Amino acid sequence: MASASLLKSSPVLDKSEWVKGQTLLRQPSVSSVVRCHPTATSGLTIRASYADELVKTAKTVASPGRGILAMDESNATCGKRLASIGLENTEANRQAYRTLLVSVPGLGNYVSGAILFEETLYQSTVDGKKIVDVLVEQGIVPGIKVDKGLVPLAGSNNESWCQGLDGLASRTAAYYQQGARFAKWRTVVSIPNGPSALAVKEAAWGLARYAAISQESGLVPIVEPEILLDGEHGIDRTFEVAKAVWAEVFFYLAQNNVLFEGILLKPSMVTPGAECKERATPEQVADYTLKLLHRRIPPAVPGIMFLSGGQSEVEATLNLNAMNQSPNPWHVSFSYARALQNTCLKTWGGRPENVKAAQEALLIRAKANSLAQLGKYTGEGESEEAKKELFVKGYVY
Repeated sequence: MASASLLKSSPVLDKSEWVKGQTLLRQPSVSSVVRCHPTATSGLTIRASYADELVKTAKTVASPGRGILAMDESNATCGKRLASIGLENTEANRQAYRTLLVSVPGLGNYVSGAILFEETLYQSTVDGKKIVDVLVEQGIVPGIKVDKGLVPLAGSNNESWCQGLDGLASRTAAYYQQGARFAKWRTVVSIPNGPSALAVKEAAWGLARYAAISQESGLVPIVEPEILLDGEHGIDRTFEVAKAVWAEVFFYLAQNNVLFEGILLKPSMVTPGAECKERATPEQVADYTLKLLHRRIPPAVPGIMFLSGGQSEVEATLNLNAMNQSPNPWHVSFSYARALQNTCLKTWGGRPENVKAAQEALLIRAKANSLAQLGKYTGEGESEEAKKELFVKGYVY
């Protein structure tokens, strides 16, 4: 156990351009961890032809009043969502649901980017139109999930690491040709399991390598070390872990010559564990989260696109709104999956006659989060469905 415990022991892009060709947790300092990767001695290695485009893409996604629709669930996870409304996990049903999401009239007013699963990037709508083209016509930048999922991390305290670096350069190049302009890689950190120094370093190094490779292919990398909600810990513990994780992440991003102006972050909000008896108000979540960002995130980063992590639709929106009550050095916005889709999915229920109502439900949530990004959300008139907690213990994408 001792060896596995971190600190327990040791300009805007236009549409045509998209489709062209060290802090402690429980001991003094994370800096005591041995740095076993050599520091680069040269400057940025991103091809000059992509550097400007990366900055433009990041700024486009991080545009006022807009955020990201995360619809990159794997086919297996999408199957779980479909099963919840009594549908089989078939390609036709996945296509029908994804068509519903991307074809919402006016969605581009509130959503600037959409993260897709690989199947979706190459998929057409039920009407035969490429999903990428549908998004671009709405002014929404297509993105792509590029990691290959979590597997057990040997030598850790029952923790995970994210696989997918093998072959990533060729895959990202192909995704760019298909129309993707940003990428997502999700790794996780578990507070109840430590987190161990090994798990934090592995997460940070993997994210940095992925980010560098993605930028080489012209894709803006979303950097996402999700600190899971699982656990009984309080908000102060989450804050200390998050400080250590983000210190490590930016150390390795810098070592890998990642262009900070050409990335986006997708952090967890600083909240108590889902099973903690002491709940936090939106104002407390905003205070802790913004304090973390100011201490760890360079202002060169254009956008902070928060994940919802199992919060209810309303809770995620209220917390985002609280963080936008005063100016921030970055665009502080959303990259939500369940917290945008839940009511929409339930409203649809797999019935063609419910498509319009389901699309309206998604538009309501997108508009609410757009207002929250501008600091103007009030929470009035929200449905009971939108207030339901979405946390699932041990949730797997």
